[in-house]
Amino acid sequence: MSAAPPLVEFRGVGKRYAASGPAAVADLDLTIERGEFLTLLGPSGSGKTTTLMMLAGFETPSAGEILLGGASLAGRPPYRRNMGVVFQNYALFPHMSVADNIAFPLGVRGIKGSDAARKVAAVLALVKLEGLGDRRPDALSGGQRQRVALARALVFEPDLVLMDEPLGALDRQLREHLQFEIKRIQRALGLTIVYVTHDQGEALTMSDRIAVFAGGRIQQIGRPDTIYETPANAFVAGFVGENNMLPGTVIMRHEDQCAIRLAGGQIVRAMATGAMMAGDDVIAAIRPEHVETGVAPPACCNAIEARVEEFAYHGDHSRIRAALDGGVSLVIRMPAAGDIVTGQRLAIGWCTDRCLAFAADDGPAARRKAVA
Repeated sequence: MSAAPPLVEFRGVGKRYAASGPAAVADLDLTIERGEFLTLLGPSGSGKTTTLMMLAGFETPSAGEILLGGASLAGRPPYRRNMGVVFQNYALFPHMSVADNIAFPLGVRGIKGSDAARKVAAVLALVKLEGLGDRRPDALSGGQRQRVALARALVFEPDLVLMDEPLGALDRQLREHLQFEIKRIQRALGLTIVYVTHDQGEALTMSDRIAVFAGGRIQQIGRPDTIYETPANAFVAGFVGENNMLPGTVIMRHEDQCAIRLAGGQIVRAMATGAMMAGDDVIAAIRPEHVETGVAPPACCNAIEARVEEFAYHGDHSRIRAALDGGVSLVIRMPAAGDIVTGQRLAIGWCTDRCLAFAADDGPAARRKAVA
């Protein structure tokens, strides 16, 4: 017996808005499994929203095909795709009550009367808005309006829920609360969700998998911990989470490690990625929480000195911006401390396996990787 196909498949999908213009999405191959929470993460213009809009049916691919449950979506209008969609601006009808807003997609499908009322009541309870069905959207808070939009997307039991920056307009505390609420609902119902955001913290918190977009292409796709701990390239390393990006030149490569001379002449070791070799320009990436202070060479193979430029106390931790000889600065996150002063020399270091070396974008190693 053959395995069930993925819920969604993108096969060589591309999108151009002008025949001679750049591709908004290029050669996209992507599968989405039933019941997973997949986040499309990237900066503005990276192709993530275009990908979502093609799946929803609001944009038409210029190349390739999209399948839902093994069947092509070509020519199928949005209202026949059985997908719930949640937008950042809520898109609620201001003249209708909360209950009527939620019931709207049921009416389109011919579900009315007591059946519709029962479904609306159930989904109001799911999003914790019991008793608010008679209110108008303008009588609700931003968080409540977003819950109504979510309830409307769920009430007709869609195969797939698409969410485009749904929490972008909310304040931080409410946004973080709703992140957990959406994840709770997704797990309780076994929903498949495709979620678009530029917020890397949101993606790391909510996702089963993350697809990182840049330039219309997926740069890396994987579990949140994999994306964070082992980024595929310098873009992913710099975009997902905070990273110190230190430019330098490879002076030696041995198996999976390399020695790098930084701009100020310091020699550090890192884990090599790709086909880099001696003479290549590279970026050494080390996360702030992996930089240690007060280290010496016997305890840490990458031990150097830096001058403290800024110090900030954050209660549970402290952040230091320190300058290396040569002018490059890096950020250090450490347990809360109050004995650091601006201008002092500080011994810092990190372990080799915590530092990744990536080919510089315009260096020979990057060109070799592209050819490979």
